[in-house]
Amino acid sequence: MHWLDWTVVAAYLIYVVYDGARRSRDTHHTSGYFLADRSLPWWAVGLSIMATQMSAITLVGTTGQGYTDGMRFIQFYFGLPVAMLILCVTAVPFFYRARVYTAYEFLERRFDPRTRALTGLLFLLSRGLSCGVIISAPAVILSVVLGWSLPFTVAVIGLPTIVYTMIGGVQAVTWTDVKQMFVIFAGLGGAVWVILQGLPDQVSIPGALRLAGAVGRLETMDFRFSLEETYTFWSGLIGGTFLMLSYFGCDQSQVQRFLTARSEDEGKVSLIMNAFLKIPIQFLILLIGVLVFVFHLYQPAPLLFEPAAAQLLSDKKEYVELQSRYDEVSERLRDVAVRTDADSEAVKSFHRLATERETLRRKALRLVQEERNEPAYQDVNYIFPRFVLTYLPVGLVGLMIAAVFAAAMSSISAELNALSTVFVMDFYRRYFKKRGTDAQYLWVGRLATAAWGALACLVALYAAQLGSLIEVVNRFGSYFYGSLLGVFMLAIGTRWATGAGAFYGLLVGMGTVAAVSRLTDISYLWYNVVGAVAVVLTAGLVAAFQRRLGLR
Repeated sequence: MHWLDWTVVAAYLIYVVYDGARRSRDTHHTSGYFLADRSLPWWAVGLSIMATQMSAITLVGTTGQGYTDGMRFIQFYFGLPVAMLILCVTAVPFFYRARVYTAYEFLERRFDPRTRALTGLLFLLSRGLSCGVIISAPAVILSVVLGWSLPFTVAVIGLPTIVYTMIGGVQAVTWTDVKQMFVIFAGLGGAVWVILQGLPDQVSIPGALRLAGAVGRLETMDFRFSLEETYTFWSGLIGGTFLMLSYFGCDQSQVQRFLTARSEDEGKVSLIMNAFLKIPIQFLILLIGVLVFVFHLYQPAPLLFEPAAAQLLSDKKEYVELQSRYDEVSERLRDVAVRTDADSEAVKSFHRLATERETLRRKALRLVQEERNEPAYQDVNYIFPRFVLTYLPVGLVGLMIAAVFAAAMSSISAELNALSTVFVMDFYRRYFKKRGTDAQYLWVGRLATAAWGALACLVALYAAQLGSLIEVVNRFGSYFYGSLLGVFMLAIGTRWATGAGAFYGLLVGMGTVAAVSRLTDISYLWYNVVGAVAVVLTAGLVAAFQRRLGLR
């Protein structure tokens, strides 16, 4: 990168760490460090919730998803508005009035200590893993930019975030999130401008999008009811609702956001804000991926977007032949694409050439899989970074890289702060130091932040090889979320559920999800439904058994 781009990135990183450290003046007691004294306005909480979701995975993985698969992924979010409305009526009032630090603290009051401990432990495990995935996304970008090793890039990203989160607590997390949202949208706006400038003068924007539609990139709805298809209207509406209820209502990284609001009503408004804005924002980010696809109809596109993979195969005869054919097809595709805007009869020829080019790419990906012995290899996470580094002008590259840092840091810091809160409040204070001082809890909280950050960095080294990162993080969560949701459904929505029912129901729910994932081809979005239903049914059986034995 140019020195000006490095200056932009460096200035941003220095400011973020400085601003996060500055917030430490309000974190000398546990309520301030973990909950900001419940003093934050709804718009700041809402932006923080949004920023926590909009990780670098969103910028890297979702744009890559849009390039390769089109707009279908938007169906994943159809359950979000429904989930937000349900949570405003149920979870927010319960948590806020209970004056708890964590969602799992509420479960002890409703059930028993072991249910609280198990749910807290599951949160630590699932979010510790997903935090590693969040770190791996920008690490991929830096490895492409600088050619550094993945461990070094992970450390460069993780350490500054760990430092300001340790020092500033949730105050630093929230107010940094607010600023980072503006950086993210500035970077995305710059990318869209470059894409539109890269279209030939004789090609209109509607005409270019029509080409994307000709190869299925603009298809957003699939009304087939199939448990094996991940992105359909029904999986998004039903499975997505269960996933979003689990994420926003049972996951401490999100519950902690609305617990920092000044009142119950402001906590609700922060969720409603996300219910109305998340789908349009996600639509825009997916559309940017589609626009990158359109851009590469007229501008050269690499056969493999990961430079290291292309270098690995550069002397392989089969790859050289694929590259030659790919270049030839791309040239013909470019000529046809320019004419297609004015000649609808050329659409069939365009579709045939575009399909052939995608087939050549799949063959190249299989060569990488065979050479590296990585059956799940995809280069989807390299698509947007390659575009940024190749086509964005000096200065704008730095802004886009800063936007990726902003997205990564907002999510990483929220996760680390939540992990620290659960460790301190649900385990350290509950089992080891019941009558400790604020100074002791804060010291342990900062130490826990550092420890979870180190673990997440280790997970990141593995996560970068798992394919589409946006899918990876949701798969991680889906193994746990549905079962956790089932427990909270029992806690908030029933009077008959017992502590034993909730505890054993959670175990059965996770076991059921594990069996379903191993023995069937059901999409991971439905794991959340399976887990929740298994928990509730098991708890019902346990409660009936206890009544029969007179144990209640």
